[in-house]
Amino acid sequence: MRPAVQISLDVTTIDEALETAELAVRAGVDWLEAGTPLILAEGLRAVRELRAKFPDTPIVADLKTMDGGYLEAEMMAKAGANYVVVMARAHEETIRVVCKAGKDYGVGVMGDNLGCDDMVAGARQLEEFGCDVIIHHIGYDERRGIAARGETAPTPLDNLRNVVAAVDVPVQAVGGLSIEQAIETPKYGAPLVVIGAPLAIEPDRFERAGGDLERVLKQICDEVHAHPAIEVARPLPF
Repeated sequence: MRPAVQISLDVTTIDEALETAELAVRAGVDWLEAGTPLILAEGLRAVRELRAKFPDTPIVADLKTMDGGYLEAEMMAKAGANYVVVMARAHEETIRVVCKAGKDYGVGVMGDNLGCDDMVAGARQLEEFGCDVIIHHIGYDERRGIAARGETAPTPLDNLRNVVAAVDVPVQAVGGLSIEQAIETPKYGAPLVVIGAPLAIEPDRFERAGGDLERVLKQICDEVHAHPAIEVARPLPF
């Protein structure tokens, strides 16, 4: 599988999301993510407008589903999402029905292991229930809270190789990575590189970061796309 770059649009207005997405696609970004703050602020409209503006670009709807799984996945699919996100900490029936909705509506399901006591076991369970991609995720609050106590916060890289080895589906690593670390994730066997807060988004305000973001994203995309293809036992379904 060719490594790909996904930008997380963790902003809170459609206008800012579209503006950021436009420069990201020009820079070579492969996937667009309607981030959780954007969906909370703008609802299904966020996905619809991204789809209308970028008809050929894969769109991830990061709703972080915990319940009502079939309906939420159906709504996101009908709005134009290619991938929906369900949490490992949801009940297993929720994960199963999200995966069923994925099959029914022709969208992929990304399973997020944020908050799992055993991140590897959480990833494996998500795959067993039918998820097509694993998001190996160290949460925003977790990282900041631990750091505020003067302790070393965990990073997705700590356990990334073990997660990749435990599943046959593609993996992406999310949560507090620097640009250099994000670019390195394909070397761990994780082909889906996520660029988001705080790399492209100001994490405290959830606004687009300053500076020449397009130039930075182009450099990231060039480096990631130059990485050799990664063998994945179960490639992306869509």
